[in-house]
Amino acid sequence: MNTPFIPPAAGPNGTAAAGPARPSVIQLAIKEKGALYAAYIPLFAEGGIFIPTSREYRLGDDVYVLLTLPDDPQRYPVAGKVAWITPARAAGNRSPGVGIRFPSDDKSRQLKARIEEALGGTMASDRATQTI
Repeated sequence: MNTPFIPPAAGPNGTAAAGPARPSVIQLAIKEKGALYAAYIPLFAEGGIFIPTSREYRLGDDVYVLLTLPDDPQRYPVAGKVAWITPARAAGNRSPGVGIRFPSDDKSRQLKARIEEALGGTMASDRATQTI
């Protein structure tokens, strides 16, 4: 007896679905201190970064970020999670995007320290940011 062929379930783009989704990879090069100030999220215990994007994410989605800071040629790899979403057409004319929470590890603590060192006294500023 022949077994009928049953095609695999199709994913959202019509391709075969294959297990859990892989984290998306985002390269973010922040070239100016003001842009770093606007994107940094100090409210997260381990730090975080806002990434402008029109792509849709859900809270908790895994995201792999390759982050470059101003005046620093090194790229910092961050395996974070979406912990903040600013939707398109948000109040206050904010840019759509996601806030990525850094993981709780030594590399993230070093990155947080590096960002806060780069920002120096501007950390206490009351200028608007992309987050709160």
